[in-house]
Amino acid sequence: MPELPEVEVLARHLRPVLRGKIIRSVRVSRAKILHPTSEAQLKRALTGAKFKSLSRRGKYLLFDFQSRAAGKTVTVLGHLGMTGRMFVAGKDEPLPKHAAVVFELNRGVFVFEDTRYFGRMTLDLSSVAKLGPEPAEESFSPEGFSKELKRSRQPIKVKLLDQSLVAGVGNIYASEALYRAGISPKLAANRLTFAQVKKLHGTIRQVLAEAIECGSTIPLNFTAGKKSDGLFYFGRAPGVPDYYEERLLVYDRAGKPCFRCKAPVKRIVQAARSTFYCSSCQKS
Repeated sequence: MPELPEVEVLARHLRPVLRGKIIRSVRVSRAKILHPTSEAQLKRALTGAKFKSLSRRGKYLLFDFQSRAAGKTVTVLGHLGMTGRMFVAGKDEPLPKHAAVVFELNRGVFVFEDTRYFGRMTLDLSSVAKLGPEPAEESFSPEGFSKELKRSRQPIKVKLLDQSLVAGVGNIYASEALYRAGISPKLAANRLTFAQVKKLHGTIRQVLAEAIECGSTIPLNFTAGKKSDGLFYFGRAPGVPDYYEERLLVYDRAGKPCFRCKAPVKRIVQAARSTFYCSSCQKS
């Protein structure tokens, strides 16, 4: 599932591509993605609306449109789910088989493709209200972070996936941040010392910032087929020398030597998710 860096990279790509675009019509092929918004509600709100801005909150995209009715701002929440892609294509481009939502624009078409249909495109913003602070913002402080962790007996790796604690951190970056901080993923959250919390706070910010800078763990490719057409694909980012996966220190490296001590990286399952760590470098 795309995490904060993937979503941030997508937002930065889509923002200038959508700038000034007007929605001429809305097509929905998979109504469940809109829930609880109905297809009629989405069409009524967006037909004729002009794109204003695009922001990210945690793993969500927030599209702001100026409605044709009285200039009211309409916000659409987007979530990629596990396999979602969002891109703007030319009107003559064939739509992908799993195009769930399509906005016909004054120039081109915006496509939300979702193979497994776990994503969302809705007017319901309640999911955002439940999110914790953004990792890079001042509201995410070591003191506040420590206070919240003291309330939980869950293993720290599991607790980091709680989006009400800190928004946008997922499975990959939780493992990476814990490794860099030298903290065992099995350690109960309320047992972390303030020194450990402060270090973890820093490594969370560090791994997310690096991933965004490098184009995220799922790199980008702005070409489709034979020509460059500005589509957003999960592929390779221009100017990025290697896939960011190769820079991850523990994630998906089970059995391979730890970069610090050469002991084999271990994999365990926590809350039905894979956790990767070095038992020598990350003591409980």
